[in-house]
Amino acid sequence: MEKTSVSLSEVHRSVDVPKNAGLFKQLFAFAGPAYLVSVGYMDPGNWATDLEGGARFGYQLLWVIVMSNMMAILLQTLSARLGIVTGRDLAQSCRENYPPFVAYTLWILCEIAIAACDLAEVLGTAIGLNLLFHIPLLYGVIITGFDTILILVIQQFGIRKMEAFIIMLVGTMGICFGIELFLAKPELGTLASGLIPHINGESLFIAIGIIGATVMPHNLYLHSALVQTRLVEQTDEGKKLACKYNLIDTAIALNAALFVNAAILILSATVFFKNGIVVTEIQQAFKLLTPLLGTTAASTLFAVALLASGQSSTLTGTLAGQIVMEGFLHIRIRPWVRRLITRSIAIVPAVIVIAVKGDEGSYGLLILSQVILSLQLSFAVIPLIQFTSDRSKMGPFVNKLWVKILSWTTAIIIIALNGRLVIQTLWEWIQSSEGNAIWLMITVVPVVIFIFLLLIYISLPEAWRKKRKKIPHQISVLEMNPAKYQRIGVAIDHTVTDSRVLGHALTLAKQHNAEMILFHIVEGVTVQLFGKEADDKEVRSDETFLHEIAAQLQLSGIKVQPVLGYGKVAKELVRLSSEHHIDLLVMGGHRHHGIEDLIFGTSISKVRHNLSIPVLVV
Repeated sequence: MEKTSVSLSEVHRSVDVPKNAGLFKQLFAFAGPAYLVSVGYMDPGNWATDLEGGARFGYQLLWVIVMSNMMAILLQTLSARLGIVTGRDLAQSCRENYPPFVAYTLWILCEIAIAACDLAEVLGTAIGLNLLFHIPLLYGVIITGFDTILILVIQQFGIRKMEAFIIMLVGTMGICFGIELFLAKPELGTLASGLIPHINGESLFIAIGIIGATVMPHNLYLHSALVQTRLVEQTDEGKKLACKYNLIDTAIALNAALFVNAAILILSATVFFKNGIVVTEIQQAFKLLTPLLGTTAASTLFAVALLASGQSSTLTGTLAGQIVMEGFLHIRIRPWVRRLITRSIAIVPAVIVIAVKGDEGSYGLLILSQVILSLQLSFAVIPLIQFTSDRSKMGPFVNKLWVKILSWTTAIIIIALNGRLVIQTLWEWIQSSEGNAIWLMITVVPVVIFIFLLLIYISLPEAWRKKRKKIPHQISVLEMNPAKYQRIGVAIDHTVTDSRVLGHALTLAKQHNAEMILFHIVEGVTVQLFGKEADDKEVRSDETFLHEIAAQLQLSGIKVQPVLGYGKVAKELVRLSSEHHIDLLVMGGHRHHGIEDLIFGTSISKVRHNLSIPVLVV
């Protein structure tokens, strides 16, 4: 596996953990990552789904918030353990364990989720500014584009100061809603009935939105990287201690998020549902709180908490975007550039919707952003469960049976709810499309089928994807002529197979006194766009790797020439083999098997069919 970088390198293992210290000192040292993650569970998207859920259905969906929080604690704990034990975040693990096509698809889906989350943050901050300072919503959306400056300032002070700032914002939200609930005085008996699971076709959309807003996919990538900011002893005992304290940190932080989310829904149910008022926008909730609760403080506290929510989520969204891009693509860009790209993607649809539909359009956009998050959730959850259940990666920290059962049950619930929503929505679209249903069949349905097949593929255990070994057919040898090789090409791909490939090639090179030509093909996104002109971290890393291998082989007395290729593996290997006039090509088996061959094809077949020289597959 390729392990050339670490998550958030500027703060990686930058926080000391005291040894032989008391419980509270050690807990304090580990406290922080889960609070950065928890703000994603309290972002403005949650407000939209919780407000509408409470206003339309009273306390009926309170159980969804509690269930979502339990799911979140389980999944975030697995995410933290993956980062602590393997030293790799979830994005890096996906890149290293799936074929490039699958990894890039997962990256695209994750970027869509981050953009949807950022959309909620943009709208939430803009609405907060509108409520507190009467700034028009459209201008507020544009102003949010400049909060990159705030991100840069806070990041300069280090990870611990950032964590403290986030905890302050979380505390602000908690205090505001504590006071709101005191003023609202909910009926505890009726409230308790909301903990009994119940759902129907009308509440399904909002329920899925609540799940998407609570268990956020990019938070799983984020948490697995943030836990690596602690200087943990790389022993089983040190990792066990880190897992223990991060579990405590996660439980405390996410229960704080549970309080805020539940408080929003309870407040909405108590104030709006009770009075028969359906909330269609956050601004409406703000205006009605004062007359219904009898004090202007209710509306002000609501707006302050909303602004704190938007700004805290902005910070963690930036970090998540950085982690995902570095992990999946090995491309690192400056945080402010990354932030501007993500924020621009979010601002454009917000500006268009508000300009066309007015301020009321922002609320529907908030709800939609959370449903998008929920639909993407499965593609983060399933790889996380797969990796943490793999003993070869986790060793003694592999998921126990009861954890696997809980994890897969959680994944099945998420997939089932999302599947029902997709089928229900598609059916409604087809029925309302009249004579234009064919266009849905041509555009939307193939995408849904592709996503479904991808979901099945990443859900399969690795053993099921392995191809059965075929028994070779016996052939009669009529004549044998001893082969003589002068130039042996060797294709290496920076994986565990390289040692075996090089071993076979070295043996042949010594026997024939031949020269070895080392080939390595760089496949990254930058290379696909710019070819030989690409000069990013991945290209430089691969070039260094190739020259190091060549230097080691030369110590054996063999003449070695390193050659770097760019782009499609099969095409480049064929081209380079012809250019360097090699007599034999030695290469490893491709990195996928069985069902994957049907989807992705094989580099080996393409190379063999386009070369007239022998190809030795190791």
